[in-house]
Amino acid sequence: MPLSLASLPATFAAFESGNLSTDAMVSHWRQAAHDHQPALPARYLQVLDHLLSQLESAALFTEESCSFSRTDMVASLREWLDKAQQL
Repeated sequence: MPLSLASLPATFAAFESGNLSTDAMVSHWRQAAHDHQPALPARYLQVLDHLLSQLESAALFTEESCSFSRTDMVASLREWLDKAQQL
C-alpha cells in the first residue's frame, strides 16, 4: 500500500518518544515522498534526501553535537512537510 505525505506527521511523535528508530523514520519518509501523487518536484526530493541523510548521520552520535542537532533536523523536516503539502 503506497504511503502518503499525510502519514508523516504521526512519525514525529513516535520518533521523538523513541518508539520509531531513525532507520524506520528515514525509510518511511523516503517511501512516502516516492509514493506521493502527484509526484513531488525533483528539488523537493533533493532537499528531503539531504535532510534525511543528516538525520542518519546524527544517529551515529549519542548526544546532540553542534553539527547535528536532532531537534533542529526534526524542525527542518516539519518545515519541509508543510511546504510539500502546499503543492
